Amino acid sequence: MTQFRQRLLVLIATGLGVGYIRFAPGTFGSLLGLPLVWVLRMAADFQPALYIVLAAAVFLAGVAASTAAAAHFGRHDPPSCVIDEIAAFPVVFAGIIPGIVPFNPVSAVLGFALFRLFDIWKPPPVRALERMPRGWGVMADDLMAGVYAGLCMWGVMALLSRLA
Repeated sequence: MTQFRQRLLVLIATGLGVGYIRFAPGTFGSLLGLPLVWVLRMAADFQPALYIVLAAAVFLAGVAASTAAAAHFGRHDPPSCVIDEIAAFPVVFAGIIPGIVPFNPVSAVLGFALFRLFDIWKPPPVRALERMPRGWGVMADDLMAGVYAGLCMWGVMALLSRLA
């Protein structure tokens, strides 16, 4: 791997340097996931299949970036590697359905809070997925935390829309 490519992948893995914040780098990295969702929704022009393809591309780029970061920092899932938190947010918001579960400030805060809960708590099989090799383990646990958060958010937002 060229030195330029290594540095670029580490820059991506650290969320353009956000991962170097000493206090709660994962939480600050997660904040970058919200604008990513907005960009992917705009790029996909609200077409669910294209949104999923773009989210998968971000995830795969995250696998490469987190693999490079692990080699660079000399440890599996270094704290400064936040691409896993960032790339999980499209999963959290994959269930956005206008009229039932909109992408708005309420769903953004709820999705963020639920994702952080599941990412920190790591209920089964989230923790077990961390043991996958290289960047796959770094990314897979957050992907599963994103699935849990998305399902919970979808349920809460659907319930709130019925009560409104």
